[in-house]
Amino acid sequence: MKLDSVIPWGRTRDEYRRMFNLTESDEQKRILGVGDGPASFNAEMQQLGHSVVSIDPIYRFSAGEIATRIEQTYDTVISQLKANAEHYNWTDFRDADEVGIQRMEAMRQFLADYESGKQNGRYQTESLPETSFSDQSFDLALCSHLLFLYSAHLSEDFHLQAVRELLRLAAEVRIFPVIDLTNQPSAFVDTVLAECRQNGHQAELIKVAYHFQKNGDQMLCIRR
Repeated sequence: MKLDSVIPWGRTRDEYRRMFNLTESDEQKRILGVGDGPASFNAEMQQLGHSVVSIDPIYRFSAGEIATRIEQTYDTVISQLKANAEHYNWTDFRDADEVGIQRMEAMRQFLADYESGKQNGRYQTESLPETSFSDQSFDLALCSHLLFLYSAHLSEDFHLQAVRELLRLAAEVRIFPVIDLTNQPSAFVDTVLAECRQNGHQAELIKVAYHFQKNGDQMLCIRR
C-alpha cells in the first residue's frame, strides 16, 4: 500500500451512531472499527471512556504523512462531491462545502489523537481478510464504507472471507452501507446473507438513521 493511492476521509461519532444504529448500551461494548481511516470516532469514544480499537492499513503512516495526504486530496474530493451532487441527499448537509468542513474537523480530531492512540493500541495496522487478533476479542465489529461499497474492487470471495474473519473476532458484525459506488445494492449482499444463515448466524438488513448516499440507508447486521 502506498499513501499516494489513499484518499483519507473521516467521519464523526455522530455519523457512526446513525450509520450503525448504535445505542448507549452498544457503546459500552468492546468495539472494533474496521477501515476507520482518519475518522474521529475512536478519539471521541476515548474521551467518553469507551473502548474502541480501529484497524486500517493507513495506520502504518505517521500523523504528518496522513495530514499531508489529506491536504493533497481534499480539493479533489470536494470537487467530485459537487460534480456528483445528484447522487446524494442534502438533508444533513447544506452542500459539498459543508460536508468538507465537517470532515476536516473530524480528521483534525483524529490527527490530534492519532500518535497517542497508536502507542496505546487503539490504532493498529491490520486489514481484512485476515487479522492477528484472537478469537472473540471484541463484542461488536463495525465496518464502515469498505465491504460492499467497493464491490468493483474487492471480489465476492474477499467479502466472504472478510465476514468470516469479523465473525471470528466479534459476536456481532455491522456493515454499512450495503450499496456499491454506483448507489446500487451490492451484488454480494445476497451471497453473504445466504452463507451466514447457512452457518447458523442471524443476518438481516436493517434500516438506519443515516442516509447521505442515495439508496444507502441500510446496514447488514450479523449475530453469531
